[in-house]
Amino acid sequence: MRIGELAALAGVTTRTIRHYHHVGLLPESPREANGYRSYGLSDAIRLARIRRLTELGLGLEEIRDVLSDDTAHELDEVLAELDDDLAAQEEAIRRRRERLSEVLRQAGENGGLPREGPVSPELAALFTEMSRASAELPGPEPRMAAKERELLALLEAAPAPGAAEWLGGLLRALKSEPGALRRAYEVYAQMDGLADAAADDPRVPAVARALVAALPAEIAAPMAEAAGQTSGMRGGGGFEGAFFAEFSAAQAEAVWQAMRLIAERGGR
Repeated sequence: MRIGELAALAGVTTRTIRHYHHVGLLPESPREANGYRSYGLSDAIRLARIRRLTELGLGLEEIRDVLSDDTAHELDEVLAELDDDLAAQEEAIRRRRERLSEVLRQAGENGGLPREGPVSPELAALFTEMSRASAELPGPEPRMAAKERELLALLEAAPAPGAAEWLGGLLRALKSEPGALRRAYEVYAQMDGLADAAADDPRVPAVARALVAALPAEIAAPMAEAAGQTSGMRGGGGFEGAFFAEFSAAQAEAVWQAMRLIAERGGR
């Protein structure tokens, strides 16, 4: 048989056969005097078996092991492992579909997903409340509010040590403390006012105090501990350096002064 005839008999393409030659799954037959390779029935049988194994989901390396050992027991083990892998994939898909269903449910309840989504139901609820608070403002939403949402989504997706507890405390506090969101939006607006200001702007200390005053009591203590451990974070690298780089000089100074005040007060 020529290679085209072999391919038709085994139900594969000639390119597949050449690839199997290249990776050592199917031995290359010697060329005849006319330069063509001639294949026998044993090649077709081996090729058909390779095709059936690939259809079951085995990789070429696994098929090579099966063919080299050529025992039913070895194949049973390989197929059992494959079945276990598929079961794990099914479970992973089930969990992903549950998560997707929850995200779609959030979208239906809230009139769409937040721009920063997908996020957890708790964070999505907060973002919805923030959108409502923003709608009650006389002007456009402060840019700092959008930046805050982006930061919260980042911390939830790739949390640093202790971030989950901090986020949980923030969410509970914003839900339970009357006027917490209103105070937060007042501070967002003040921070926006420092967007083009220098670090020595006279408004900075007042904005720093407003930041501290708007901080929910439940997270003040952990914030105080974190603030006391970040003396070199402002000019450093990593997350802390990137965090401060997002602010203008005056905004960064206000945040820095607020953290110093929190540390000095010990969360009180």
